Amino acid sequence: MRSRLYSLVKSVGPGPGPRQYIQRHPETTTQPLDHRRHISAYGYTQAKALVYPKHGSPADVLALHTHSISPPHSKLLTLRTLAAPLNPADINQIQGTYPTAPPFTSAIGTAQPHAVPGNEACFEVLSAGSACKHVSKGDWVIPRRTGLGTWRTHLQVEEDKIMKVDNTGLKAEQVATVSVNPVTAYRMLKDFTKLEEGDWFIQNGANSGVGRAAVQLGKTWGLNSICIVRKREGTEGETLKREMRELGATVVVSDEEVMEKGFGERVKEWTNGGRERLGLGLNCVGGDAGTAMAKVLDAGGTVVTYGAMSRSPMRVGAGMLIFKDLRFLGFWVSRWGDGVPEEKKQTIDEILGLIREGKFKDVPMVEVPWSWETKKEDLLDAVQGTLDGFRKGKGIFKFGDT
Repeated sequence: MRSRLYSLVKSVGPGPGPRQYIQRHPETTTQPLDHRRHISAYGYTQAKALVYPKHGSPADVLALHTHSISPPHSKLLTLRTLAAPLNPADINQIQGTYPTAPPFTSAIGTAQPHAVPGNEACFEVLSAGSACKHVSKGDWVIPRRTGLGTWRTHLQVEEDKIMKVDNTGLKAEQVATVSVNPVTAYRMLKDFTKLEEGDWFIQNGANSGVGRAAVQLGKTWGLNSICIVRKREGTEGETLKREMRELGATVVVSDEEVMEKGFGERVKEWTNGGRERLGLGLNCVGGDAGTAMAKVLDAGGTVVTYGAMSRSPMRVGAGMLIFKDLRFLGFWVSRWGDGVPEEKKQTIDEILGLIREGKFKDVPMVEVPWSWETKKEDLLDAVQGTLDGFRKGKGIFKFGDT
């Protein structure tokens, strides 16, 4: 990281000198993107952020904004972003279709209030104010709660907005992607019904980030899994099934197989004639596919919905409720984590421990390099790719020389 100073006199024209300008604008100054950068005598850090002034299509509303950050004081930290994933929920926040959204402010010097998208990231502490007690220069940290705004090269936040992680034996992208998908899988397997070693769970969207995490955690805890993936033609489908089995899935089937007559009998065969309990279903698809999955659960089973990719409602027949006593619940990891940040930290630490031990593999990722010279168009292409189907992996901004 290099601290840089704008040519302040040129940017503001005739009037007060640089020192007076900084005193009037203590937190941030702005500058055209192509302006030459300089070493700062005042310790300012030059930064860039993706921002949007209103909700809408990312291609229409996102802009790349340049600003500078003053040296931290009191309980403030200056952070450099190492990696930040692109999650579908981040796109939904930009579109205005998600229940929560980052705030619109002028804190980074935009002419009108803008928001910074992104909820997950791994940061390195560049400098800390004198009142900071728990982190210091060089530490790795992640957001304590959602809505921090992570799609940027640098930021300045209060110490209580982040949590420190032990980066021993870890890569930045592993830390950056731990707090949503793996934590969602962990809590759904642990919190909604008691599963004993040898029990089964079933899940759709099994090759998603949450699905892959659930497979690996289940294997670690001695659970069997039936994993449903979207049908793919030719060798691609068999390759995916083999990949899921190598991760730890017990059985892998396509979504078309689940809809076929006789699928319930196949489930009974897999579960030792129904003697091994199938008590939990993890649903991120909804619609008829979610209903078909729920039908094969044992009496007293639980369906936990954490997504709705089909955008169709599940139809729950009276028999599922009366005769099988199934429970249908939902889980939103953002609300859970924001409400119990310390428990969230414990969950994250346990998952990172499994990564260090080689018991938890990364999801496939598509790295999007972000250096100082990266153009807005390249970043927007990556954002748009997050919404495309059959992607090769999770998009993640990987920050270089910023």
